[in-house]
Amino acid sequence: MTLEDIKAAVDAGQTVHWANTGYVVHKDRLGQYLITYVPNGSCIGLTDREGQRLNGKEAEFFIA
Repeated sequence: MTLEDIKAAVDAGQTVHWANTGYVVHKDRLGQYLITYVPNGSCIGLTDREGQRLNGKEAEFFIA
């Protein structure tokens, strides 16, 4: 999935995962897209600080 695909899916209410179902992409109340590891709540940004490069490979993101 491209960055645009991921954001569109999250905005449409779909559940997007990264690498496995333990990681979920969501949008916080500030409008930031984050990847959260559900078992412990740890999270990182979906992209680098400039918002250009995904923190993960496009092929690793999926809807489930």
